[in-house]
Amino acid sequence: MQQHIGKLNEAQQQPVLQKEGPMIIIAGAGSGKTRVLTIRIAWLMHQGVDPFNILALTFTNKAAREMKNRIAEIVGSNEAKNLWMGTFHSVFARILRAEADKLGYPSNFTIYDTQDSVRLITAIIKEMQLDKDVYKPKQVYGRISSYKNNLITVKAYFNNPELLEADAMSKKPRLGEIYANYVERCFKSGAMDFDDLLLKTNELLNTHPEVLQKYQNRFKYILVDEYQDTNHSQYLIVRALSDRFQNICVVGDDAQSIYAFRGANINNILNFQKDYPDAKLYRLEQNYRSTKNIVEAANSIIDKNKVKLDKVVWTANDFGPKIKVHRSVTDAEEGRFVAATIWETKMNQQLNNGHFAILYRTNAQSRAMEDALRKRDIPYRIYGGLSFYQRKEIKDVLCYLRLVINPKDEEALVRVINFPARGIGDTTVEKLTIAANHYKRSIFEVMENIDKIDLKLNSGTKNKLKDFVTMIRSFQVIEEKHDAFYIADHVTKKTGLVQELKKDATPEGIARIENIEELLNGIKDFTEGQKEVADARGSLSEFLEDVALATDLDKDTGDDDRVALMTIHLAKGLEFPHVFVVGMEEDLFPSAMSMNTRAELEEERRLFYVALTRAEQQAYLTYAQSRYRWGKLTDSEPSRFIEEIDDQYLEYLTPEESNYRFRPMLNTDIFGDVDKSKLRLSKPVSSAPPKWVTENQPKPPADIRRLKPVGTKAPGGGNLFDDKLTVGNIVMHERFGKGEITGLEGVGADRKAEIKFEVGGIKKLLLRFARLEIIQ
Repeated sequence: MQQHIGKLNEAQQQPVLQKEGPMIIIAGAGSGKTRVLTIRIAWLMHQGVDPFNILALTFTNKAAREMKNRIAEIVGSNEAKNLWMGTFHSVFARILRAEADKLGYPSNFTIYDTQDSVRLITAIIKEMQLDKDVYKPKQVYGRISSYKNNLITVKAYFNNPELLEADAMSKKPRLGEIYANYVERCFKSGAMDFDDLLLKTNELLNTHPEVLQKYQNRFKYILVDEYQDTNHSQYLIVRALSDRFQNICVVGDDAQSIYAFRGANINNILNFQKDYPDAKLYRLEQNYRSTKNIVEAANSIIDKNKVKLDKVVWTANDFGPKIKVHRSVTDAEEGRFVAATIWETKMNQQLNNGHFAILYRTNAQSRAMEDALRKRDIPYRIYGGLSFYQRKEIKDVLCYLRLVINPKDEEALVRVINFPARGIGDTTVEKLTIAANHYKRSIFEVMENIDKIDLKLNSGTKNKLKDFVTMIRSFQVIEEKHDAFYIADHVTKKTGLVQELKKDATPEGIARIENIEELLNGIKDFTEGQKEVADARGSLSEFLEDVALATDLDKDTGDDDRVALMTIHLAKGLEFPHVFVVGMEEDLFPSAMSMNTRAELEEERRLFYVALTRAEQQAYLTYAQSRYRWGKLTDSEPSRFIEEIDDQYLEYLTPEESNYRFRPMLNTDIFGDVDKSKLRLSKPVSSAPPKWVTENQPKPPADIRRLKPVGTKAPGGGNLFDDKLTVGNIVMHERFGKGEITGLEGVGADRKAEIKFEVGGIKKLLLRFARLEIIQ
C-alpha cells in the first residue's frame, strides 16, 4: 500500500491519508483526481474499513468500472467486489429494489426509459382529449422531469400557486392533471421512470426513518466524484446518508461545471463548507496533462468568471508551443484546414490518428469536419452520436432525395411513405409490398396503378397514395431544371419534414432541425464546388453519389486508430495530444441560447475551459468568417473567448490585417460623381500630381490589394494552364485530395485536366478554377 501512496505528490497524499470527517477536494484539470479517489478507497480498506461500508458515487458506469479495476489491482478482486460503487441511478435503483415494498412497489419494478415515458404521456393526452400541438408530449415529459429533479411532487405542484399560474399563462392549465395521471399510471404498472430513481429514494429516506438509519449505518464512508455536476435531488440524498458519521469526501472542480441544462447545481460544491463547517479543504493544483502554455492560457480564461473557488492550477511540464488560432473564410474551408493540419502533423511527427480530437459546440458542426477528413482519407469516429449522414432526420431527407432519382428504391420509399404522417399505415404498406412481389413490380409502380389493382383499399387511402406519387413526380420535374440545393431545399419544405420537427421544441428537436440545416449547407457547398468541375452541374444525382462514397467510408473496419469527433460536453474527462476546438464564433460558442444571464455565460466559459484543457501538447482554435444557414451565407465574428486569452499564449496563423476586405454598407452610386481634386489625402504627398491622376484611364489607389490570378502557380513559376502540367503529374486538390493527371485537353483559360483521385474516382476539372498543387 505504501508504494502506491509514495507515487502521489504531497498535495495528493493529504486527502488520501485523512480517514475521518468531511472533506472537499478541489481538483483542477489533469491533476490526477481519479488516482487520488482510487488510492483513498484502497487505503481505507487497508486501514480495516469493511468495503460493505464504503459508498462511491460516480457519474458514468465507465468511471465506476475503471476505478473498481484499479482498486482490485491494489487490494484484490474479491474485496473490491464488495464495494458499493456505481452511478447515482444504479446505486439508488439497488436500494429501491430492496426497499420497494415500503413505497408500495414490487421489487421487480420496471424502469421506463424516455421513449416509454413519452409514449405513455402521448396516450394520456389523447385520452384527456387535449390538443397535442399545445400539450406536446416531449415538452410535457421534459417539464415533469424537471419537476421531479427539483422534488416537486404532484402534491407540491398543486400547492404551488406560482406553478399553476405559470402553466395557465402558457395555455397549459391542465399540465398538473397530466402529471397526476402519469404518476398514477406508472404506479399502477409497477414502473418508475429515470427521474423516479432519485425522487423515490428521497421519499424513502424522508418518510421511513428506520430505512435512513439502516443506510446511514451501512455507508460509514461516502465518496462522490464530479460533485459539481450533482443536482438538487442528488445533493439531498448524499446529505441525508452522510448525516450521521459525516465521513464524506467530495471531489470536483467548479471550473468544470458544465451540466446546468441537465439540472446540475454549481452551488452544491460552492457551498459545501457551509453545509459542513468542519470540512477540510484540499486543492489539487498541479496539472500532469498539459503544457505550461495551455495550462496558463486556461487559467487566464477561467479568471474572467466571477463565481468560482480560489485555486491556481500549475504544471511542471515544458512550456510547449503556443495555441494556434486560425481564421477561415467559410466553415467548409475550416474543415479543410483541420484535415490538412492533421494530415501534415501525422506525416511530420509520425503520429497516429488517435492522437487527434476535434471538439465542437453542437453536433451539426461535425458535417464539414467529416467531409474534409474523408477527402483526405483520414479515418474518424463520431462519439456520442451517429455519423452525420446516419442520423435519422438526415436519412429521412436523403431517402426522399433518393426517391426523386430512383422511385423504385423500396427501402427509401418504405421509410418515408408515412413520415411525416399522411395516413398511410403499416397495413397499407404490407398490402402494397405483397402486390409488388406478386406482379414483380416496384411498390411505386403498384401505387401508380392503384386504380387498376384490387387491394381492397378505401378511396381515401387510394387518394393519399396518389398524392404521394404526384408529389415525387413533381420533384422529378423540378430536379431536371435545378441543382441539388434547390431541389433539396424544396423537398424539405414541401414534404413537411421541417414543419414536423419544429413541433418538438426540446433541445433534441432543435438539434434535429440544426442537422437538416447543416445538410442543406453541405449541399450548397457541394453545388458551389461543382462549378469548377467540367461537365458537372451540381445535380442531385452527383450529390447522392458523393454521399454514397461518404457512407461507405464511414463503416467501422474494426480499426481503433481514428480521429475523435465529439461535442465538448462528451469530451469531459478525456485527453488527447492534439485538440482542435472548432466553430469559435459568437452565437455558436458561446451559444446564442446561453447569453441571457451572467450565470449562463459563465457556464459557456467553463465549457471552453474544459475544451482547452483536453489538450496535452497542442491546441488549435478555429473559426469561420461566414457559415451557411439554411443555404444562405451569413457573416460570423470570432468568439469573445479568443480575445479573453492573453496574447502571449496565442499564435495567429491568419493575422486579421492580411486578408481584410472592404465591403461598403451602402450603394456608392447614390453619392454621384466625386471631384477627386478636392479629396483630402491622409498622408502628405509631393506637390506634383501623381501620374495616375493625369491619365485618362482611372486606376485604383496603390494600397488596394489586387486579386491574384485564379490559377495556382506551379513550382518554379508559371500558371498551371501552361505546358508545364503534364500527364502523369501527381497533384493535390483541396476538396478532392490527391490524384494523378490522366489527360489534358483544350488551351488557355478553357484548358481541362482529367484527374484520377484516390478518393472519388476520375474527375475533369477546369484549370482556371482548380487550385492544384503539384506533388511530383
